[in-house]
Amino acid sequence: MRVLIDADACPGRDIIEKAARQYGVPVIMYCDTNHILRSAYSEIKYIESGFQSVDIAIANDSRSGDIVVTQDYGVAAMVLGKKAYAISPRGYIYDDSNIDRLLFERHISAKVRKGGGRTSGHKKRNAEDDERLERNLKKILNEATGGD
Repeated sequence: MRVLIDADACPGRDIIEKAARQYGVPVIMYCDTNHILRSAYSEIKYIESGFQSVDIAIANDSRSGDIVVTQDYGVAAMVLGKKAYAISPRGYIYDDSNIDRLLFERHISAKVRKGGGRTSGHKKRNAEDDERLERNLKKILNEATGGD
């Protein structure tokens, strides 16, 4: 098991690394060549920049039992299909009970924007997001490692 992070725009990387370290789980951060990341714990994989190149790399590299941190619903859907876990940087767990709805909502929002309409933007990250990320990531790590 590994934690794979879509790290191009992932707040909370320090929270993720800390939790993974507590469980002895390796972390791999994926980012394109336009970013520079540093970590004393994680392996960093640089992917050639291009449309969804990092997303494709994560989807291809993930395997059953991995934990993928991404805000992209499409990536989450692909890794769930491989029996991996998926969680957002805000700590929301993606699973078979919610991914279809999230993909449909994304589709509707894209149609609205294409038609000239506006959709709401992302809310500013807050302490509650950090707490949710830590709590739910540890919940998944505990389940996946067979911990208490």
